[in-house]
Amino acid sequence: MPAFGDETLKTALPYTDAVRAKTDHIYARVADVIPEIEWRLHAPYIAAINDLKKEKNAVILAHNYMTPEIFYGVGDFAGDSLQLAKEAAKSDADIIVQAGVHFMAETSKILCPEKTVLIPDLRAGCSLASSITGADVRLMKQKYPGVPVVTYVNTTADVKAETDICCTSSNAVEVVEHAAKEFGTDTVILIPDQFLAKNVAAMTDIKIVTWAGACEVHERFTADDIREIREGNPGVVVLAHPECPPDVLAEADFAGSTSGMSNYVKEKQPDNVVLITECSMSDNVALENPKVNFVRPCNLCPHMKRITLPGILRALQTMEHEVEIDPEIIERARKPIERMIALPLTRQSMYNHAHAPEVAAIEARA
Repeated sequence: MPAFGDETLKTALPYTDAVRAKTDHIYARVADVIPEIEWRLHAPYIAAINDLKKEKNAVILAHNYMTPEIFYGVGDFAGDSLQLAKEAAKSDADIIVQAGVHFMAETSKILCPEKTVLIPDLRAGCSLASSITGADVRLMKQKYPGVPVVTYVNTTADVKAETDICCTSSNAVEVVEHAAKEFGTDTVILIPDQFLAKNVAAMTDIKIVTWAGACEVHERFTADDIREIREGNPGVVVLAHPECPPDVLAEADFAGSTSGMSNYVKEKQPDNVVLITECSMSDNVALENPKVNFVRPCNLCPHMKRITLPGILRALQTMEHEVEIDPEIIERARKPIERMIALPLTRQSMYNHAHAPEVAAIEARA
């Protein structure tokens, strides 16, 4: 459910015949998950936003965790955070509006420094990204001299600037092994997600040093949750995000990034499936796969839900809030992203449930 507060409802834009004509084709795509009475609140904003995008040569990057009215209604590019930034870099738009959280907007600015990047709500942060700073990384590098730093893309620009190479949740194993080979070492620093690091450590002989960060959405899932879902839904296929604790992945049938889970559903078309990740992901994937039944456990990301249609419209109207990063940080932060993009990575997912590996011991640094 979108975050339409009392103030928004008092100033809601009118649902007119002109709005209906501009948005009926969009509603046809999302009618299964958005009631018509709710759509009448969304549609005027969608029409206004799409008109203003054309006027200002703007694009909207819609993360997989956005609600359907944003994801399908106004998003020009949809996907995970890195996919979005890469698409933005290829576009000829002058303005990028990040329908996601702040570190994603920073990544867009890093890869598109010449473009204006807007974040509709400055409160749209991330528990994982805020768990570590560039200064923290410098201290880790002092403690482990010569050890390469692999940083998850779900981090701030100043953390990326202290990094040797970035990774995503789907390619982390390969990036860690590449970094170890390049540096001639058996140890790699993988930050900041402790659960991603534990899951990587279970799949490689490389020793992993990490940070005690976590995503507040994924860390709440438990192995008991998965077992209860299976008991109530016999035969359900369980797909889990690698930011979940290792015992959750051990209970899953497949683990991968948001795009990895989406691709799994499209390719495999399971009869019943559950995505162990943020709530809105299931709605968005379900609309693309009408023959698949989705079981929906719900852990909401409060930060993602701060991005709303009225907020996006206001950002385009006022050009607030523009993301600005020191050019020197941009230059340093871009290099580890580009190194990752240049790797010929081949794995389609981080983990398949052909066997459940034991979790290797790692050293966490808080």
